[in-house]
Amino acid sequence: MSKIQISNNQRSFTLNDKPFFYLADTVWSAFTNIAIEEWELYLDKRKKQGFNVLQINTLPQWDRSMSDIGVYPFDTEDGQIFEFGRWHNEYYQRARIMCKMAKDRGFQLALVVLWVNYVPGTWGSKMLDVNIMPKEFIKEYTEKVYQEFEEFDPVYIVSGDTDFDTPEAIEYYRIAVGELCKLSPGALKALHLKRAYCEIPEEFLEKIDFYMYQSGHNIMGQDMAYKLAEYFYKKYPTKPVINSEPCYEQMGYSGNMYGRFGRRDVRKAAWTSLLSGAGAGVAYGAHGLWNWHKINKPVNVLLGEGFDTPTPWVEALCFMGAWDYGYIKHIFESNHIQEITPSNELLEKNTEEIRIGKTNQGKYLIFVPSKTNLLLNTNLSGYKVKALDLDNKNIAYLDFEIVNEQTIIMLHGFERDVLIFAEEE
Repeated sequence: MSKIQISNNQRSFTLNDKPFFYLADTVWSAFTNIAIEEWELYLDKRKKQGFNVLQINTLPQWDRSMSDIGVYPFDTEDGQIFEFGRWHNEYYQRARIMCKMAKDRGFQLALVVLWVNYVPGTWGSKMLDVNIMPKEFIKEYTEKVYQEFEEFDPVYIVSGDTDFDTPEAIEYYRIAVGELCKLSPGALKALHLKRAYCEIPEEFLEKIDFYMYQSGHNIMGQDMAYKLAEYFYKKYPTKPVINSEPCYEQMGYSGNMYGRFGRRDVRKAAWTSLLSGAGAGVAYGAHGLWNWHKINKPVNVLLGEGFDTPTPWVEALCFMGAWDYGYIKHIFESNHIQEITPSNELLEKNTEEIRIGKTNQGKYLIFVPSKTNLLLNTNLSGYKVKALDLDNKNIAYLDFEIVNEQTIIMLHGFERDVLIFAEEE
């Protein structure tokens, strides 16, 4: 087995000394909710679609759907409240089987150590405080994660959906990060942050290897996909950046607002992230799959953030947006894109939803969510320009004009969002 590493450019990843585009599927609830035969079907489907990373919670996900598996890491009477330290090895044996199945099919694992609800002083534990892990147990639990999963060369996502707004939260994660740095110095480590959150305590910056932000599921905050990408790209020491939780396909808008994110929404979140500073990869999520919802099983009765009813996992596995994300990986790999420099200053009209990035080969990629003429503050003489219809994967070759050293790219003929390529002939 081999580990994901940081590229020499400090902006992307490698695996076995080859460029690696991090394309993750979010399956937080795998170890508690998924039967082995279901897992096999799931892995085969996601491999066909091009996914190469699986993001999984090593602890029971607090807002998962109810499970009929009945296996947990600790003693529990109801599958919700746990007696920390009273280990159930059956849980870890089963999790290890699932990890091996994934690795055998070529997936990399990104494992969360401490989700927000297990840590005091966070927004999550204030919402649900029944499973706060004792501080004296953090080191032991971190060692357990290392002992059980290190052989699979995982990425360690030390925090899940968290903030660092209190000293006690920082102290918990300080213990976990420090222990992982000691036990597994060569493994990549990151912090998965809550929606729209961007403040990482300075003491963690030299201990983590890349940045994970969350643009999330609030319909009013979808501009966080590109705004947070810009923030992490510019503010912090140079490291790869990933939107590790954009809006999930068919997730109901948070806060019990009516409406759901569709295929085009999740595609937009991905491309606006990638071209704005988060170019090392992206994660995808399907509502009903991240929480592994089964037919005739209720959603979690202890917690709900107002995401509306999930689709059964077997249907969510077939959402079309997953193919769009696999196509993103294909574009990056077939064009040998290893680094993208955000370049929105080239856009004459300040339309933030249009995003421009320049690749390491000098190509310009422009995501245009709704068709319009483009005026760019650069002379593209000697370039050829084409538009890729992201719905149907058709290609249009576009005319453009040079006026006063600016480039006007003429209207493409597609109905929906496109990715424009401009490359030297």
